[in-house]
Amino acid sequence: MLKALDLVKSAEVLADEALRLLLGKIPAIQIQDIERNTANGHGEPDLVVRLLVEGQLHLLICDYKPNGQPRYARSALLELNDYAMRRTPHATPTILVFMAPYISPAVRQLCVEKNVGYLDLAGNARIAFGGVYIERAVAEKPASEQRALKSLFKPKSARVLRAMLRDPYRAWRVTELATVSGVSVGHVSNVRSGLIDREWACASAAGLFLSQPDALLDAWRDSYAAPAGERMRFYTPLHGAALENAVSGSLGAHGGPGQTALASFSAAQWLAPYARVGAHYFFVDREGLQKLRDALKIEPSAKGENVVVTVPKDAELLIDTVEPAPGVICTSPIQTYLDLSIAGDRGMEAAEHLRREKLTWT
Repeated sequence: MLKALDLVKSAEVLADEALRLLLGKIPAIQIQDIERNTANGHGEPDLVVRLLVEGQLHLLICDYKPNGQPRYARSALLELNDYAMRRTPHATPTILVFMAPYISPAVRQLCVEKNVGYLDLAGNARIAFGGVYIERAVAEKPASEQRALKSLFKPKSARVLRAMLRDPYRAWRVTELATVSGVSVGHVSNVRSGLIDREWACASAAGLFLSQPDALLDAWRDSYAAPAGERMRFYTPLHGAALENAVSGSLGAHGGPGQTALASFSAAQWLAPYARVGAHYFFVDREGLQKLRDALKIEPSAKGENVVVTVPKDAELLIDTVEPAPGVICTSPIQTYLDLSIAGDRGMEAAEHLRREKLTWT
């Protein structure tokens, strides 16, 4: 119990210090008092700040949440407006301020729309009243926020996301998602919480469904890195129809060893043709690599390669595939989009074309 109280106290102290640091830089502002709500009563603000600006009293009503995700931010904004309506003397100009360790751009926009200021411990701020206007934006996310996002997109969690993005408006029970994605119920529950907190998904009586699949895919793209695994470069003397025939004959069927799938630009050529490049890209398992070697007559190349092969650690990437034409196995549109998004300017252009063609949700 004491430990929990200490954590609450630390949050109040940090919020107090952040406000003093921000407001203390404005010569026209005199901080008369910052009152902390140590009782932490329901519906009561965490901080009430009395300011003098050119001799006029202003009140800053601040609510601090240990989590700045949209789900918690909306609750804080409601509490702030409710308190302002119930308690604040109408004769005193009042400014409402939402505070958290980190406030994402989406939540900042929400605060602007609700006419509420914001300040986070990372340094992002927007507070406007009278003749005072303060706005700051910090480019980097805190390490804790980056870790939370990366955790949501790690291979096991990504299996859950892939299943949901294949049919984003389907309502899923946790046990159904666990079965389809092959991860534990507990892990699905963690992913569920992360999606709901960010308002990318909603829970209904029928189950969990994606409410903002585009926002989820945007965040995944922005956090995406090339899959872990061995990446090799080869040269094949085949080209044209001979190469296409050899490729289609070497691609493994779904399931079992010997998996080979077209990836990146090569997959996009079958899913949503846009940009041709000189190299061919594959995801394979070990048995599939040998099949590809034999079929394409490839040899290792340190320079002038035209075949790029990845043996991913995550076997799911060779299961989450599609067959756009008989015998042609490609990474799924989601995986292809992500891989293209990190393949330079041409890759990003091809990724956005693929998204318009295959990943548009109403």
